[in-house]
Amino acid sequence: MKLILYILLALSIIQAECLDIYVEPFGNDENKGTIDSPLASIQGARDLIRALKLKGDLQEPVNVLIGPGTYLMDATLNFDIQDSGSEEFPITYKSRTSEKPVFIGGLIINEWEEIEDGLWRADIPQVRKGLYFEQLYVNGQRAVRAKSPNRGFYHLESVQETVINKGEGRTPEFAVQSLKIPIEAANEIGSFRDVDFQDAITVLYHKWDNTRKRISSFNADSSVMYFTGRGMKPWNKLDEKTTFYLENYKAGLDSAGEWFLERNGDLYYKPLPGEDPNKTSAVIPILDQLITVNGEDENERVSHLRFENIEFQGTGYRMPLFGNEPEQAAASVDAAIMLNYVNDIKFFNCSITHTGNSAIWFKEGCINSSMEQCFLSDLGAGGVKIGAIRKKDENTLTHDLTIDNNIIKSGGYVFPCAVGVTIFQASDIEVTHNEIANFRYSGVSVGWNWGYDHSPSKRNTIAFNHIHHLGWGVLSDMGGVYCLGKSEGTSVSNNVIHHVYSYSYGGWGLYTDEGSTGITMENNLVYQCKNSGFHQHYGKENYIRNNIFAGNIRGQLQATRVEGHISFYFTNNIVWYNTGELLVSRWDKIKLVSDYNCYWDDREGRTVTFGEMSFNEWKSKGMDAHSIVANPKLDPDQGIYWPMNKSVLRKIDFKVFDPGKAGVYGSEAWKMKAQLDPQIEKEFEEMILIKEQEGNR
Repeated sequence: MKLILYILLALSIIQAECLDIYVEPFGNDENKGTIDSPLASIQGARDLIRALKLKGDLQEPVNVLIGPGTYLMDATLNFDIQDSGSEEFPITYKSRTSEKPVFIGGLIINEWEEIEDGLWRADIPQVRKGLYFEQLYVNGQRAVRAKSPNRGFYHLESVQETVINKGEGRTPEFAVQSLKIPIEAANEIGSFRDVDFQDAITVLYHKWDNTRKRISSFNADSSVMYFTGRGMKPWNKLDEKTTFYLENYKAGLDSAGEWFLERNGDLYYKPLPGEDPNKTSAVIPILDQLITVNGEDENERVSHLRFENIEFQGTGYRMPLFGNEPEQAAASVDAAIMLNYVNDIKFFNCSITHTGNSAIWFKEGCINSSMEQCFLSDLGAGGVKIGAIRKKDENTLTHDLTIDNNIIKSGGYVFPCAVGVTIFQASDIEVTHNEIANFRYSGVSVGWNWGYDHSPSKRNTIAFNHIHHLGWGVLSDMGGVYCLGKSEGTSVSNNVIHHVYSYSYGGWGLYTDEGSTGITMENNLVYQCKNSGFHQHYGKENYIRNNIFAGNIRGQLQATRVEGHISFYFTNNIVWYNTGELLVSRWDKIKLVSDYNCYWDDREGRTVTFGEMSFNEWKSKGMDAHSIVANPKLDPDQGIYWPMNKSVLRKIDFKVFDPGKAGVYGSEAWKMKAQLDPQIEKEFEEMILIKEQEGNR
């Protein structure tokens, strides 16, 4: 009894020493912040904490308890060095109940006028005062800005460029591009009003990039549209393989689910079947960022803040006047939540949805922080971005972050080239047990240096993630996990990667690109990728071991650049296939160490060949001395990509791992939430079937 009393006393002291500040939708920021006199916003709570600090009245942990409901934000919430907690007394912003409060960076519109069958209108007076928005979220779903074609793409017929100012770099500083377009697209541009040329944009897909431009001029007689701005990048020019669509012009408003905004404030929407104008609400984003957390430098970081069980949604992105030049991974596009120079900042059980940009960016000088069990979905660009694009010095390097047990799915709706999780210049990052799905480009990108120059991106861990349904046949040169540059100590392990399908080349599962060095890829299950399960463009001394590559579509293993050093070690792997070839490109010409592998072509009457060589001829070159050609007994028809032949496992010294451990963990409800909509999976399978039947190259 004495022990129990001591525990209860201790708990009461702890509770007494914790300051609770209350926020409610019906509150007022002039209130005291008590349960009977709550504040109205997180900003009000932040300012109260600042005032208590200045008075010296804050010597305990702080819980800002936010009541359920919807909070409309008219300004970005900024935290700086004065908003830090301490290791002993952290500051936590969290839901007061199990229900997440919802913070929206925009306006809610629910007054619609049905002006004709299948067309509604709402008046947005703020537009006449300067507001302009490029995203709209209707009934909790992203609506489509008026576009053509409604499905699929147009193709450029030819491209010419006239350089006006070459400048000193590889990319001309100013040029004019002349783009010959098909008659169907020319007819659409012919329907433009004069005002449409101010706001309509052309979105182009070329290799791994997107270009977004306004049309500078159009010649209807020759079906040529003109762009002005920076010249084309010589390594990724627009050409006859480029696809595109036209967006944001009134005549394009011709399909259910589309919308169009006039500069006079008239918002038009074509409802989906079953939608009722009296029961339909829409979010108009007015903020690009919901939260920023910015320290001063590496010596003065914002620290010891927690955000728990909060939903953030409804940000926008507005294209600059001269458009968006192509940029790999949409690298410079900001996020709804931006952090610089922080220490011990934690996001737990939060949601970030319906964004025009990326979800969250731990950018410059972020250390010892985490994002766990968060839900990121319906994203204009990517999910989680880590590190600076251009690192200034080692002291400002982002390092020691944990991105664990998150659902990151359905993104790239404004910038299709964006990535689920991107690690730029950063080290010692752990990306583990995440569900990453339904992006138009890569799932995880690691490193941001091209070639063999020094890279600070070291010892990053990509493990136990479920990465799938990427590409959608619209971009090229992507990977489930994409690595770039010297990355010694980096590990890619125990991931399940599948359904990666590119437009032309480069739908790969594991991809070590330019200069990838010192990376270990092991215990991964990779299947149903378009071009191959593993590809190395060029790199040095990577270890590819104990993986299962199964049922990839056009090839299984690929390597491109022949170099004098050992490119990689390929050992203890199982390679099973029933379509395509075993080896692609120059696998049989590069310098590699390959042994203790199992290869099997499951098609009747087929034998395993290594390029033009038989297995014995391949072995005579010193390759795969202890490898075997044997059936590991996979059953993909039953969804089982796991070897049942134990004899095979023994012969190649294969270490058994459990693919079922990849992905999120926790409650059954959380696991169910991670699952991709079966309709999306069906559409993806249908897309692959159509593309393969067309013989898409």
